[in-house]
Amino acid sequence: RYDVSFASSSSTTTRRNALPLPTDVIFDAQLNPLVQQPIDSILSSSSQTIAFLNGLNDNILTNIDQNAAEQIAGPFFGASLFPYLGFLFFLNVPQNETPKGVTVGFATCLLFVFLTIPAAIAAKVWYDVSLADSDWLHGSAESLLTITNLVTVVAFRQALSYKEQEQSGNDVRIPESVLSYDPMVKLVGGLTFLAFLTALFPALAGATVHTPYLAGFMDVPASSLPWTATHPEPENALTIACWIIHVTSLVEFLVAMGFCWRWADVVDNPRWKGLTWGLIPLHSSGITACTYHLFYNSIPILVPLQAFLTCVGNTTAMIAAYRIAISNGWDVPWGEIPFLSTSEDNSDEDTTVREDSQSLVGFEDLGDALAEDNDYTFIVKLFAGCALASYVVKYGEVWFDFPFESQLSVALAFIFIPSLLNAFKWWKRSQDPTFEGWF
Repeated sequence: RYDVSFASSSSTTTRRNALPLPTDVIFDAQLNPLVQQPIDSILSSSSQTIAFLNGLNDNILTNIDQNAAEQIAGPFFGASLFPYLGFLFFLNVPQNETPKGVTVGFATCLLFVFLTIPAAIAAKVWYDVSLADSDWLHGSAESLLTITNLVTVVAFRQALSYKEQEQSGNDVRIPESVLSYDPMVKLVGGLTFLAFLTALFPALAGATVHTPYLAGFMDVPASSLPWTATHPEPENALTIACWIIHVTSLVEFLVAMGFCWRWADVVDNPRWKGLTWGLIPLHSSGITACTYHLFYNSIPILVPLQAFLTCVGNTTAMIAAYRIAISNGWDVPWGEIPFLSTSEDNSDEDTTVREDSQSLVGFEDLGDALAEDNDYTFIVKLFAGCALASYVVKYGEVWFDFPFESQLSVALAFIFIPSLLNAFKWWKRSQDPTFEGWF
């Protein structure tokens, strides 16, 4: 075993590394020195790299606490607001004919952003913790993000159903949410009021820092479980209701990305598929938040990582919406931006009509799989599936060691492996429209 030292401007941190040196490799004493020397060099370099990564992991976890992480994240979250406003502007230009309810859904994210601020202040002032460590405040605030994605999905679903039936020659009534902001604004208002009540009642009842969201009515008491888990849950573990909010937001966002892809075919404008690509970093941001909670908020560096991905995602979404607007004939007041030009030949764009799927493979295809359901049964089935996944996550992770070990490398694997698979899935689907993916 060996020691790893890290020198910085203020201190030197030394730790005992848990990985053994690769001493099990035995060299023949008569091995040609010209061959043995590069091998020794490679082994030495590999061991040093492993030592560096392990030491870096501990250095990051040791020197970046929650307050420092939030200070790093703040500028990214603040900067992300401006491209998101640009995204909403370009999305809503008249030439795009974007369903009004879809615009309301995406705009509701601003409501989530601004109402999360007082919740975070309350968590800090009342309990001296971050918002993520106070379940009842956390759940109430994050429910607004679920509302955002839910309204977007429902509005997109209504518009797609109308367009597809109209193109099939059916005489159908155009949904009000396609032409007017009003229906989805009212839905947002009602759901936001309910979210406000979930925070108001605990506050009036004198909630403590770890008061469970919605009184933890969906949780299973540890004493009622027929088994004893390997690890007890820490106090800041998310309740089932709070997990459902997070899982639902991820799934809803994938469904919305799938709807953007389908909308491109319905309106015969492949630039809408670019919006699916532009939303990928935002989905990765959501995965980062869930991973942070999976490790019981013990890896603070994930907070600025989420903020960075949010800033990148809002920017790529804005660029995608800009390209949609230009392709639909919107006249740019300041002149078209050369490197974002959409004037190139689009003859090689994918125009193949996707074949009907006989099985559900990707979450983004839930819109197809549940196309026969009305809006209410669609929502019920969506939440039921996410509830099941939430139970698996909450009561399954306590059987493993990794959520309690705070290994940054493992956390990054949870974030970037699904993100890369998600990106590959959309690339593959752009090459083969019948390809569905794996999740």
